[in-house]
Amino acid sequence: MQCKVALLHFAAPPGIGGVETTLAHQARILSELGYSVRVVAGQGASFNPNVEMVIHPLLGSQDPRIRALKHALDQGDIPSSFEAIVDEIGIVLRSALDLCEVCIVHNVHTLHKNLALTTALNRLSAPHLIAFCHDLAWTNLQYSAELHEGYPWNLLMQAWANTRYVTVSHARREELAELLALDSASIPVIPPGLDLAQFFQWSETTRFLSDSLRLPDADTVLLLPARLTRRKNIALALKIMRALIDLDGKDHRLVVTGPPGPHNPLNASYLDELLSLRHALDLDQHVHFLYRLREPPLIPDDATLASLYQLADGLLFPSSQEGFGIPILEAGIAGLPVFCADLPPLRETAQGDAIYFHPDHDSPEKIAALIHHFFQHNAQHRLKVRTRHHYQWDVIVRQQLVPLLEENR
Repeated sequence: MQCKVALLHFAAPPGIGGVETTLAHQARILSELGYSVRVVAGQGASFNPNVEMVIHPLLGSQDPRIRALKHALDQGDIPSSFEAIVDEIGIVLRSALDLCEVCIVHNVHTLHKNLALTTALNRLSAPHLIAFCHDLAWTNLQYSAELHEGYPWNLLMQAWANTRYVTVSHARREELAELLALDSASIPVIPPGLDLAQFFQWSETTRFLSDSLRLPDADTVLLLPARLTRRKNIALALKIMRALIDLDGKDHRLVVTGPPGPHNPLNASYLDELLSLRHALDLDQHVHFLYRLREPPLIPDDATLASLYQLADGLLFPSSQEGFGIPILEAGIAGLPVFCADLPPLRETAQGDAIYFHPDHDSPEKIAALIHHFFQHNAQHRLKVRTRHHYQWDVIVRQQLVPLLEENR
């Protein structure tokens, strides 16, 4: 049975901030993975029906008593009410964390927004704590006038028992290790991330394509938005993909979006030829014909096609004939590099801002080398792929946070 996990911070969604966003994604994904999740905070409201919420103003930074405490503490004074409020918060925490095996604590260990909460948390014997350290008060000059020697400020610069420290960057890890006199190797780095579907407002169809084809896992995604007709020269695109994979052995993908053209009954047999060629070239996992992905056939709507332009790394357009070539414009407005046949209508729109090849004379290997060279030397592409591979929220939680949770239960 999965354990009960709490996430604690001064504030929870719908408040907007980097820490609140991190907490929300961690809670959501852990819940999806089967954990029983409870968010404990001083401010916030329900943001996910599968996440339990415990909101108490004494756990935040905006309650009048907490603000009065902080004002006095910032001057170096410990009010007579401090210990009573610490005890009151302790009662709230023990109830809020009841039955939780692990509590992921954001910033309370290292930031002085509510030192009574920090003190009360420090006095608890259970559950085990994972301290997510986004910000460090003692290493930030902005807070130097608000920090003073001795208790309770020193709790922010001590390594606590029953706590595993985590930082959100390697730079922050070095700061924390020096502050707490810890070996930096003992502090995992678990960064924030992005939810691509949320960030780009993907349609349900795009979510389906991303999940079923694992497109964000690819090293390169090339888009070929065209109906399946012979003049679109899709067979050449498949041969280019085979040559591209042979160059470096990486996970390159091609997404062909359209159905067979409706005006020629032979187009259906052309699709069968393409599927046979795909299999013969061992590209079944690399070339995706959306029309044949499911039943009934999938024909992307405008919103899904726009999302595919956002997700893709480049446009591959190997047509042998074109009257204009709207995908060139779509790629241009989406900021995609264009790899296309050297046809007059395509040069008219792309001008000198595309990478051209001769579909009748250039070999698939030569064209693949052009594409490969471009992506190898393009910083925007490298950052995009690195973000997809390492900074997606579901990847971060599954691969980094869950093992830490299980290790510290």
